[in-house]
Amino acid sequence: MWIHKNKDEPIELYSELDEDRYETKKVEIFIDDTAGYAEEKQSNGETLLGKCPIPSLEDINSNPEFKAKSITKEEFFAIWNKYVPFQK
Repeated sequence: MWIHKNKDEPIELYSELDEDRYETKKVEIFIDDTAGYAEEKQSNGETLLGKCPIPSLEDINSNPEFKAKSITKEEFFAIWNKYVPFQK
């Protein structure tokens, strides 16, 4: 969760990470429940995969604007499948 009042920035961010903490998939959800997404072969909106490894949860949560937690693969894909159009 990203706690802020800027309607042009996402309020929820979900990332699937590889073993080196680089994003392989990402979903960004905005206050109006619209979303952007990104993976290696496609993206939507202005959402892009990060170019640097994602910091640890401890580092992210040291900023009071963020409330980060780890979720399961199943939880991530439930969000991914809700916001990303079906792929063949």
